[in-house]
Amino acid sequence: MFSKDIGIDLGTANVLIFVKGQGVVLNEPSVVAVDAESKKVLAVGNDAKEMLGRTPGKIKAIKPMKDGVIADFEITELMLNNFIKKINCKNLFAKPRILICCPSNITQVEKNAIKEAAEKTGARKVFIEEEPKVAAIGAGLDISKPTGSMVIDIGGGTTDIAVLSLGGIVNSISIKTAGNAFDAQIMKYIKNKYKLLIGERTAEDIKLSIGTTYNNKKKEKMEIRGRDMVSGLPKTVTISSEEVKEALDDNVNDIVHNVKLILEMTPPELSADIINKGIVLTGGGALLDGLDRVLEDKLKVPVYVASNPLTCVAEGTGILLENINLVDI
Repeated sequence: MFSKDIGIDLGTANVLIFVKGQGVVLNEPSVVAVDAESKKVLAVGNDAKEMLGRTPGKIKAIKPMKDGVIADFEITELMLNNFIKKINCKNLFAKPRILICCPSNITQVEKNAIKEAAEKTGARKVFIEEEPKVAAIGAGLDISKPTGSMVIDIGGGTTDIAVLSLGGIVNSISIKTAGNAFDAQIMKYIKNKYKLLIGERTAEDIKLSIGTTYNNKKKEKMEIRGRDMVSGLPKTVTISSEEVKEALDDNVNDIVHNVKLILEMTPPELSADIINKGIVLTGGGALLDGLDRVLEDKLKVPVYVASNPLTCVAEGTGILLENINLVDI
């Protein structure tokens, strides 16, 4: 039996796995629940995410990825092993080739850690590729031509901003203003304004349900529950889309600032191409209401959301597996 080639988008928030010939076969949160005493894995992915913030003392729900890199090597290895078993890609006769993505601008040590974690799952060969390049390919951009393309990949832990041409990255930057930072900002805003403590999951629900970054685009309200910092008792408050916009303003401005830095470093000919073709938004953060409009207004460049922002990177790995000669080994 032949081995199957696998592409892995090893994200801070989610892990997506692409199997050659089958497409994206797994999309689950990067969370592992372990027994604190025996270190035994109790749940991985969706099941483990349900336990976040709700576990008894002896069970720990761990996010082994932080800011796009491995924070806990052992747990990452266990997580990858579990996911690969789940999709049933290992067989007795052949080991798969794995293409795994990493944020741009990470150190060689961090790249080696990601590679080693993939090798320990039993891969025959491991290729590492930078996320913005793979996201651009997955979004349908032809980066092989001598014209400039720009992609902003907003994940859970990092936002990767890159200008690409002739199959490679011309300029790129990786910043920590991404999905998790949005959630943290919402938690901070509610703590300061309402003296109410909420958890990460509630903050994420607020962002997904009523979150917006654009003036007057969304006018929705949501009831949230948390712990009152004064009385220590449970309390319910109602917050609006406008308040979420206010909470996220600093994050949006940070992304705009870094996009401007990359554009300033870009050769004029490529800048002209980007003005003509526009900037493509990928990653889960691209789905944040109004973000494309805000970026367009502030950068004076057309901004488009990819048709498949959540799976761009995973689908890009599939295209690269078909053309493995394009990978920078």
